Amino acid sequence: MKRLIIMSIVVFLIGFFGQETYAVPPKKHKKTESESVKPVHASSVPQLIDAKREEITGNMTKAEELFRSYIEKYPDDPTAYFELARICIEEKKTDEALKLAIKAADLDPDNRWLQLYLAEVEQMKGHVKEALAIYEELSEKYPDELDYYYQLGALYLQAEKFKDAIRIYDEIEAKAGVTEDISTQKEKIYLALNDIPDAQKELEKLVASSPENSKYLSVLAEFYMSNKMPDKALAAYKKISEIDPGNPYIHMSMADYYRKSGQKDKAFEELKLGFSNPNLDIDTKVNILLSFYSVNQMFNEDKDQAYSLVKILVGVHPNDPKSHSIFGDLLYQDKKYAESRDEFLHVISLDSSKYVVWEEVMRIDLQLEKYDQLAELGEKAVELFPEQTLVYFFTGIADFQLKKFTEAANEFTLGSKVVVNNDELLSQFYMYLGDTYHSLNKSGESDKYYQKSLDVKADNPYVLNNFAYYLSVRNVELSKAESMSKKAVSLDTANASFQDTYGWVLYRLGKYTEAKTWIGKALKDKDGVSAEVLEHYGDVLYKLGDSTGALEYWLKAKEKGKGSELLEKKIGEKKLYE
Repeated sequence: MKRLIIMSIVVFLIGFFGQETYAVPPKKHKKTESESVKPVHASSVPQLIDAKREEITGNMTKAEELFRSYIEKYPDDPTAYFELARICIEEKKTDEALKLAIKAADLDPDNRWLQLYLAEVEQMKGHVKEALAIYEELSEKYPDELDYYYQLGALYLQAEKFKDAIRIYDEIEAKAGVTEDISTQKEKIYLALNDIPDAQKELEKLVASSPENSKYLSVLAEFYMSNKMPDKALAAYKKISEIDPGNPYIHMSMADYYRKSGQKDKAFEELKLGFSNPNLDIDTKVNILLSFYSVNQMFNEDKDQAYSLVKILVGVHPNDPKSHSIFGDLLYQDKKYAESRDEFLHVISLDSSKYVVWEEVMRIDLQLEKYDQLAELGEKAVELFPEQTLVYFFTGIADFQLKKFTEAANEFTLGSKVVVNNDELLSQFYMYLGDTYHSLNKSGESDKYYQKSLDVKADNPYVLNNFAYYLSVRNVELSKAESMSKKAVSLDTANASFQDTYGWVLYRLGKYTEAKTWIGKALKDKDGVSAEVLEHYGDVLYKLGDSTGALEYWLKAKEKGKGSELLEKKIGEKKLYE
């Protein structure tokens, strides 16, 4: 096997050195007599074979050593200089590579492949001027090789010699005819030079070269629009609609024209035609919808138009989840939550992998207090997206509201374990676990999770309030309860529930006058006073010796709703029971 590989290398090198010294093979060009190179000395071939074999097999150090040795023996042969330059490029030794490439090109100036390689290395070094000189000479010497002209034009652009670039592109155009690439490139250059008339001429020339090409007409129409030539733009758009009536973009372009010219009704009619075209992809339609209407326009000023277009979108693309998602967003912003939910559920039926849509539906169910729906949807979401923390959160809330406390505790526990870098959310999970375990009459677990919530976020007023209240109900750790409740009312001074809790903690501590003040503040709640607050106030009055006032508030509590289990007894015997 090794013998076969070595013989293959020998055959390759004999062909390589026997025909031409350099191996930068052209794709299209044929060598001419003027491109022949100096023959390699026959005695040198074995050493070159050895060097090339080492390079091919990946032993670059040995290959480099052999090529350098060869150069010492045959300093007038460009072959080894070229090969050594390539190795230096691989080794990031670009300075030496450039010197070697220059030497190779100097030794065989008629070999265009050596000149091309030198130009490549000059470009690597950022020597645009030197590379330009090489390509200028090559393009003069080989006027039929358009690749050299293209490269020359690109180099002039890189050097910001825009007029020279245009000169080269004109030469290409003279040889190859008008093409899209050259015309649009020249247009861009003229625009960079702020030469609008010549930029216009280039595009008009492109259209003239292929008058039935709707794409070129579209480019020209957009140019007219961008440069305040609306009449010419309209003429171009009408021409497109004549020659290509099925063009999916023409109505969108016409709509843009009418919008910019202040003709909103015509713009809307064109939009409807464009949205009705099934050949226009939905992404383009959505982008156009969002570009045509601001948030305020879509949801206030032009809401009817937005609805009309979105309904067309859904009708034309009924099986694309994006159409229903856009419709769902529109309905949600319009506060049509139930209808919005239906559209989002349709999205899920078409593509259940979009977590963000599941979350949106769960938020709607929570907002509408549809806890049965939320619990059912949440169970499915947990199975599909076990790494998403909010599915546990929403499902836990639903179970809690449905008084399925054991299930709620499980959801909140699982969710708390997948929270990452979100102390606010983690605090909420622990808070709900505290609430849930309180509902399960597991005060130890409840206290533990309230404390964990505060350890994560010490200034959560709801945790401070609930923890303090439940301690006061059990009549334990009242000093801690007082401190927490006081902090809660300082964080939210207008919260009547917090005021009542603080008053009740003070009541438990026997600070009845202060308790009356704080529960009295809770009585002023503009959203209405609960039976619990009224009963608490009656209890405080009784402790302060006002039994008549106490009975009055106990009766108010009874009228308001459900009070404590002892409320009826207090009223019946006109006496405080705790």
